[in-house]
Amino acid sequence: MQIRPLLPGDDPAAVSRVYEQSWQTAYRGIIPSAYLDDIPAGNWCRAVTAPDRHTLVLVSDGQIVGTSAYCAARSEQMAGWGEVISLYLLPGYCHRGLGTGLLRAAVAGLAQLGFADVYLWVLAQNQPARRFYQKFGFADSGAWQQQCIGGRSLRELIYTCHLPPNSAKQPNAGPVAGP
Repeated sequence: MQIRPLLPGDDPAAVSRVYEQSWQTAYRGIIPSAYLDDIPAGNWCRAVTAPDRHTLVLVSDGQIVGTSAYCAARSEQMAGWGEVISLYLLPGYCHRGLGTGLLRAAVAGLAQLGFADVYLWVLAQNQPARRFYQKFGFADSGAWQQQCIGGRSLRELIYTCHLPPNSAKQPNAGPVAGP
């Protein structure tokens, strides 16, 4: 398995499929099923190739099985911070340590861009994701926003992490091994 940047020859639809399948699994019971079931194929194609973001992919046997994206803060309240926009794996690749590799690569990428502080948004009801980010060193900042997804009002929390001074020296791509 390898984590690397999304390349011009990569299929954005393959990355979008990771988002689609991950949403349909991870958010079941949080976001209404009707909304999840109706996510159109290719829904994230434009987002993953946006020029203001860095998209990483996790590749296994030539197939994109995971993705993470990061950029400078998109929120004015977090100006000067780096943002981890997303981190998703195909359901069959979860709980193998691969998400940790993707998050580590995204955070290292932000450090290489000069960010010492990083944040991300996480749904308050998504306890597994919250625990995952907390293990990595992110903490609930106390800031939040309400988001309406599929007709349901959901609370998104801002989790923050202050990077150690040597973070920029860690590689942001390369081989990844599970446990």
